[in-house]
Amino acid sequence: MQIRFSPSMRSITISSSNGFLDLMKVKVAARHFSYRTLFHTILILAFLLPFVFILTAVVTLEGVNKCSSLDCLGRRLGPKFLGRGGDGSEKLVKDIYKLIDQVNSEEISAGLKLPESFSEFLSDMKNSQGDAKTFATRLKATMESMDRELKRSRLAEQLHKHYAATSIPKGLHCLSLRLADEYSSNAQARKQLPPPELLPLLADNSYHHFVVATDNILAASVVANSVVASSLNPERVVFHVITDKKTYPGMHSWFALNTLPFAIVEVRGVHQFGWLTRENVPVLEAIENHNGVRNHYHGNHIVGADVSDTPRVFASKLQARSPKYISLLNHLRIYLPELFPNLNKVVFLDDDVVVQRDLSSLWEIDLSGKVNGAVLTCKGEDSWVMGKRFRTYFNFSHPLIANKLDPNECAWAYGMNIFDLNAWRKTNIRETYHFWVKENLKSNLTLWKLGTLPPALIAFRGHVHPIESSWHLLGLGYQEKTDLDSVKTAAVIHYNGQCKPWLEIGYKHLQPFWTRHVNYSNDFIKNCHILEPLKMVR
Repeated sequence: MQIRFSPSMRSITISSSNGFLDLMKVKVAARHFSYRTLFHTILILAFLLPFVFILTAVVTLEGVNKCSSLDCLGRRLGPKFLGRGGDGSEKLVKDIYKLIDQVNSEEISAGLKLPESFSEFLSDMKNSQGDAKTFATRLKATMESMDRELKRSRLAEQLHKHYAATSIPKGLHCLSLRLADEYSSNAQARKQLPPPELLPLLADNSYHHFVVATDNILAASVVANSVVASSLNPERVVFHVITDKKTYPGMHSWFALNTLPFAIVEVRGVHQFGWLTRENVPVLEAIENHNGVRNHYHGNHIVGADVSDTPRVFASKLQARSPKYISLLNHLRIYLPELFPNLNKVVFLDDDVVVQRDLSSLWEIDLSGKVNGAVLTCKGEDSWVMGKRFRTYFNFSHPLIANKLDPNECAWAYGMNIFDLNAWRKTNIRETYHFWVKENLKSNLTLWKLGTLPPALIAFRGHVHPIESSWHLLGLGYQEKTDLDSVKTAAVIHYNGQCKPWLEIGYKHLQPFWTRHVNYSNDFIKNCHILEPLKMVR
């Protein structure tokens, strides 16, 4: 190709050099373009057009037009233009895949000595100078060995968490003992709660009544403190604390010596409720004395474990074997209408929650004749926490469960519930609960194995009124990646799971929402060396 410029630079002639003379004259209008600009433009086009022609041909012939980005084109065309010989490398990769696939179907010798690190693996391969199949075989064996080791470590971690979660921290045990001693020696610690002049308010339905059942003194204090701190009208709050006989002296001492501003507090032991007799709750006595139950909750938790379980599944199974699930305190909520015969509505709170917003609006919710206002747990962005349906809790391979229940039915949450006790008294919820607990005992715990929620899910069927999910945020005791913005805006946050905020295994970035309600300057807390967790630097 030849390019000639006229002496006046007003025309340009382009001719081919293949023996045929093709002339193209370009007239240049000086008033519109500068000669220098046109000259540079022609040079650039003369250089780029052949390249564009080649690129177009390659795209057409090789089907690269299927690429949807420049990055894709670069990966496909780059090696060819740069002379890297894509065909050879692609064949090598295919050969490697073929070899690995062949080795994958072969058994690894049991006596094969395996390296413990990647650098050791490379060193062994360099020294052995084996063929490609030997390399692939050892690579497979090493990866499988490391995978087994990693899984064992994760399962061991979950087991250690389970032991930590089911044990009582030394500081909490000390707190209970010191307060019990105070109860016996200090008349102020034994003073009546509430004072005699306030006793009528315990049955006054114009007040907002909260109930918590626990043997954890520190946890109970956090729940009570957070309720009062979040309330717009704390003088309308009545707090009913129920505990067991052994914890009662210490629990009473704490609330007698650490009064809540404005609020009314009642502390009662289960032994002080005349209705809670063995005749009225025979099912619970059966649970405590059933040999299979005792072995399940107090026996060796490794026996029967499935080695193929993922750490999450294994953790769920361990949590289901927590001894708290056979505690009377954990079943106590099913007897609320009998325990508080004069009350119309109560909010029941678990001892591992923190209240962050005024809850008085709960009493204004129209439950439409239902008994239980609860957050549904089958809808939400976090499927691990909010993806719970009946199939999560029940064994649908059992004919009794398969015939009576729907695996896709939505579950709901315990931990923060508004109960209409008047509506409840018109139902057979308690009888249904007892029936299914008995059936599970008869079937040797094969209907379900996860806590007290399953029989409640059945007993409350048709009696649940869904409330907004912002009232109750769950999973802070097992979902480490809980969204902090959701935590800050939730009315009640719930540390359900193993990693309670008062334990060393609690998630450090979630603990401050709980610890802000603990008075670490209290003498009893200081003397028991209950220390504020160090803030995590993120």
